[in-house]
Formats: sequence, C-alpha cells, structure tokens
Amino acid sequence: MLRRITDAMMRRRRVVLVVAALLVPILGIFGGGVEEELSAGGFVVEDSESARAERLLEEEFGAGPTDWVLVLSLTGDHRVDDDDVVAAGLALSDEVAAVPGVTDTISFWTFGDVPPPALSPLRSVDGRFAIVAASLTGDEDSQRDTALRLEEFAEETDLWTATTTGSAEVSRQAREQAESDLVRSELIAAPLTLIALLLVFRGLRPALLPLVVAIFAVLGTFSVLRVIASLTTVSVFALNLTTALGLGLAIDYSLLIVARFREELAAGHGTELALRRTVQTAGRTVMFSGATVAASLTALLVVPAPYLRSFAFAGVAVVTVAVAASLLLLPALLMGLGDRIGSQERHGGGFWRAQTERVIKRPALWATAVTVILVVVGLPFLGFDAGRIDDRVLPEDNPARVGADLVRQEFAFREFNGIGVVLPGMDPTEQGLTEVKDELLALPNVSRVDSPLGFFRQDSTSAPKEFNERFQSDAGVWFRVISDSDPDHPRTAELLDALRDYDTDLADEVLLTGTSASVDDTVDAVIDRLPLALAIIAAITLLVLYLMTGSVVVPVKAVVLNLLSLTATFGALVWIFQDGNLADALGVTATGTIDVYTPVLMFCVAFGLSMDYEVFLISRIKEEYDLSGDNDRAVVDGIASTGHIVTAAAVLLAIVFVSIATSGVAIVKMFGVGLTIAVIVDAFLVRATLTPALMKAAGRLNWWAPAPLRRFHLRWGIWENEPITLPAHDDDTPAPAEAAATPREN
Repeated sequence: MLRRITDAMMRRRRVVLVVAALLVPILGIFGGGVEEELSAGGFVVEDSESARAERLLEEEFGAGPTDWVLVLSLTGDHRVDDDDVVAAGLALSDEVAAVPGVTDTISFWTFGDVPPPALSPLRSVDGRFAIVAASLTGDEDSQRDTALRLEEFAEETDLWTATTTGSAEVSRQAREQAESDLVRSELIAAPLTLIALLLVFRGLRPALLPLVVAIFAVLGTFSVLRVIASLTTVSVFALNLTTALGLGLAIDYSLLIVARFREELAAGHGTELALRRTVQTAGRTVMFSGATVAASLTALLVVPAPYLRSFAFAGVAVVTVAVAASLLLLPALLMGLGDRIGSQERHGGGFWRAQTERVIKRPALWATAVTVILVVVGLPFLGFDAGRIDDRVLPEDNPARVGADLVRQEFAFREFNGIGVVLPGMDPTEQGLTEVKDELLALPNVSRVDSPLGFFRQDSTSAPKEFNERFQSDAGVWFRVISDSDPDHPRTAELLDALRDYDTDLADEVLLTGTSASVDDTVDAVIDRLPLALAIIAAITLLVLYLMTGSVVVPVKAVVLNLLSLTATFGALVWIFQDGNLADALGVTATGTIDVYTPVLMFCVAFGLSMDYEVFLISRIKEEYDLSGDNDRAVVDGIASTGHIVTAAAVLLAIVFVSIATSGVAIVKMFGVGLTIAVIVDAFLVRATLTPALMKAAGRLNWWAPAPLRRFHLRWGIWENEPITLPAHDDDTPAPAEAAATPREN
C-alpha cells in the first residue's frame, strides 16, 4: 500500500504541492474562527443524577445553583443597612433580575436574615460587603454569554466598588485567559522550535519541513473541530492539545522520515529509490505510531463528559492529518528537494550506542535501578484526591478570582455550595414538609436546612419569606441542605454520603444536586468508565504492535514499560499541584485536590506519546532483526540508529509543552508541566535503559508468538523483508526471519 501511495505521489508531485498550497488559505480561513464555536464548559456529566436534578430545578421550580455573583465592597463609612444603600441595593437587584438569561436573583436586601445567631450569608460580618447573586438559564455557553451581559454591573458608584465572580463568570474568564495564553504559547514555541530544528537538521530547508507539516496538522484539525462543534460540545481547551500535538507529531514524524531519507541518499540511492525505501520503512513506522497515539486518545470517547471527548476529537483529528501530511506532502517536498536536502551517513549511535551496550551487559542492574527510581518518584500519586475545578484555576489577580477570594474571606462561602435535595412528586403538606425537614436536619454535619416552611437550624427557625416559595411547585418539593464545612472538607463528603442513603416514601425519588454532588457524580462516572478506556487502549496497542512485530512479547513489554514510565509523571503531578510543592514558583494555588479529568487526559496523551517513541525504536530494532536474526545486535544497532531521533523529538516536544505550561489557567499549566516530565522521563530514562534491558533479558523470546499467530503474521503481517520460506513445523520455538533479496511491498 505504501509503495502504491508513494508511486502515485511521485507521478503527481506537482498536483500534490498545488493542492496543498490551495488548502492552506482555505483551512486557515475556515479553521481560524474555530475559537468562537467552542465551549468553555463541558465539565458536567449530562446524564448524571446531579445534572438531571439541576435541569428539574430550572424547568419546574425556576431555581438553580448560583451561577453569577456580584460582590459589592462598600466605600467610606457606608454599611449594608444604611437607607441609601438599601434603596440602591434593591434597585440593583431588580436590574439584574431583568437581564435576559437570569432566572432568579437574590441579594442581601431581598433575602433578609436567616435564623439567629447567624447573620445573612449575603452580607459580611462587619457589614462592609454584600452580595447580589443570580441563577442563569441554559447550558454553560449560554450562561457565559449572560455573564458577559451582566458585566455592566461591575462598576464603581458613590456607594461601592463591584467585582463579578461565580461559575459562569469564572468560565468566561477562563476562556479568555486560555485564548490569550494559546497565542502567547505559540509565539514562544515557534521561534524556539525553529532554532532547535536548525540545530538538529543543520540546514534551513530540512528545518522548515516539520513546520510545513505542523501547519497542515493544526489548521486541518481546527477545521475538523469547527465542523464537530456544530454537532456537539467541544471544549476550547482542546485547542491547546491541537497545537501541541500538531507541532509535536509533525516534528517527530518529519525527523524520522527526513533522517531516513538522508541516510538512504548517503547509501548511494537515487532520489526516487531513496524516497521509496524511506516511505516503506520510516513511513510504515509513522503509520503505526499514529495508530497507537490515536488509539490512546480514542479511549477518551467512552468517558461521558464533553470536556474529555473534546480531546479525543482533537487528538484523533490532529494525528490523522499529521500522518497524512507526513506520507503525502512531506515526500513530495523531499522529492522536489532531492539531494539538496543533504545526505547523512547512518548514525553511529554515540551516546545511545554506548548506553545500550552498557545496559545489555548488566540488564538486571539497570532495569532494577530505573524501576525503583520511577516507583519512588511515583509514590505521591497514592495520595491522589479527586476534587473540582473552581476559580482557583485562574491567576490570583484575575477579576473573577479576586471576587471569589473575597467571598471566601468575608462571607459564609459554603452558602453558595449547598446540596439540593429534590423530591419530585412530593405533596407539599405541612406535615410532610416538617417530617422531611426534621430528617434532613438530623443528618450529620448539617448547619441549616432551607425549605418552603422557612430556614431551620438545630435550635432556631425563621418564618417563611417570599424567597421560600421557590422550594415548591406542581412538580414537587426541594430542600437546600447547607453543610457546616466548606465544599472540599471531609465533613461535607460525609454529609453527601448520608444524603445518598436518604429515602422517603413521600416522593417518587430523591435527587441530589449542587457542587459537591456534581463533583461526586463526575468522579464516579470517570472511574466507572476508566476500565473500559484502559481496555481499549491496551487492546488496540497490542494489536498494532503485534501486526508490526509478529510478537506477543514485545507488545506486552511496551504496554508495561509505558505504564511504568508514567508513574513518575503522576507522582510529580500530585507532589506539585495537589500538595503545593513548587506551587509558588509555578504561580498556581494548591487546593489539596486535583480535578479527576486531568490525570485521565494526561494518561491518554502521555501513553500515546510514550508509545510513539517505543514504535520508533522497536520498528528499527525489528528491521535489524529481520535482516540479521541476532537479537543483541538488533537491539544495539536499532537503538543506535533511532535513539538520537527520539532524543531530538523529546526535546522539541518538551519545548512545546513548556510553552503551554506558561498558561495562567492551572489545568492548562498542569497539562504542560506533566507532559513535559512525561516525554523527558520516557525518552531519556525509560527508552535508554528499560527498553534495551528487557529486550536483552528476553533474548530471542522477544519475537515469540504462538504458532497460529506466527503463521497469521507471516502471511498478513508487516515485514521489512520477506522471509524466503514459511516454517514447515508448528512448534512454538521462536525463529529469526531469513533476509530476502527484495523488500516486500507493504
């Protein structure tokens, strides 16, 4: 297949180049506006209990969570109870309520006091701060648009200064921050990458080739995402992955193909033959590499959260376009350049040859030492605590973050994160309401219960106000349970567990909503689907590597090595971002938790990139083994020939990820830092030691497969060189392939 593609490309090289030149502006124009079509949300699991309860509250009760908060800081000697402040506050509350998209508005002046001895949660203890809060209708993007309209109220008056925050405003600010960060990271990565490419290729022409492939990969993926966004939710944060992988994979694949092409030219082959041999060998490796990276990212589709599915869409698209550009456009450019690209003798290996020879002399020692290091560095991950994404992903000086910090410092922060207990079908009789209220109030760690009957504490009650009418409708009744601790505190988790076990015969069912319930549902949904995602990754990876090598040992070893290489990454992730080490240096706020999405996303991306490097090495080792049948020689020569490419690719990709790590959004910074660690550890530690150590230890067993699978691969698998004859026996003894005179067509 690759030979036919190469022949067709060479016959129509000019057509390929003209079509490519025409596509660039088209993709740029169409894909350039993709940001406006993408969502800053996608973190909610749509079919979860908390999401269903939230929709029910909005549709049937006209209520919902607090999506937007206006924090008013009174100036001078003004206090919230002053007559002029009360009048202005009531007028402001009415104005906010009249904005399209606002379903419900409360403020200190409309809410009034809760049972003594507590003050209203919508005013500070000293009376210098007050809050106007609103529930917004629609999905996360609609709420973001409404938050933008509400921005007009964040103005300074004679009575106060105002700051906006809340989930909708945080989402809006995070989107704007991510968009500006993306531009900055590209401005950082592009020149540094070009300089590094010039050092690697030692020439301007070959150094520009990966950037050409990257342009197609990124613009092509932007266009695909714009189409997908018209059909389903796609997160704006997926653009960071698109840029990083587009540039990274373009560099990886171009490095491999250009290096092999220059090697073939140095061997005395003409341009056409060198190109055919390059595509048949290095091009084949690119195909397998792309398949393994795409497989890792495809697994994200099984997690029922648009945020993670967005990265699957972006990742699979960018891999596909990068592979296509590497196999079609890049060879056309190489053919045009011919020997002007420069030739390069087969790489002597240098460090990689010396290191591989050291390792295979004492494989057990090297394997044990590196494994211990990776496990020890990975130990902090045992303390991983899944949490939620909130305003603290933003920089400390971001307006939405400033407002949220004010809420935490001056108000009863837990008030805005109450747990909604929705009881569809409940008849709001006074006896029934009293019974449910008493049962909820008796649960552990409850500070207050809000209901149609009023606000209740253990030892105090307030009469119902107009505000309490929202807790009942023709659809049933709902209560709001306020924890005595903040949302991330273990006592709130205990209360949530108790509410999960709560049941009553007075309603059709009991549904929970609110921040704590939503986070709990999200974690459960991800964990429930995680085994399936891992099984998909493992199955596709094992299949692809089996088709490439004909072995069942090498694929299993590759999966185990990849998992081991990620231990250090996840340990560092917890140590830095959850525990707070280096937090000040990186400009992030440690909350004691990490959102459940980031480790899953990083696992899939890092696993795919690790497999990318594994395929580079194994493909060349397999090629050498097919020619010689000597396992040790194949390991040394294969790694010596390809190791420098892995090193260069890792360094160049690390530059891209470091540029992403400059983002002011913590989840993006975490992504950049984690993947930088992952590629460096994998390329310089795992591939330089564990791969040769384990392949030396296994010897010829590396290439073993049961007889039926061996025969299947001999007939249908992929070979660098065709064996002269098929084995006449069916025993399971591994045997080296005998070299053929002519390469087999792939």
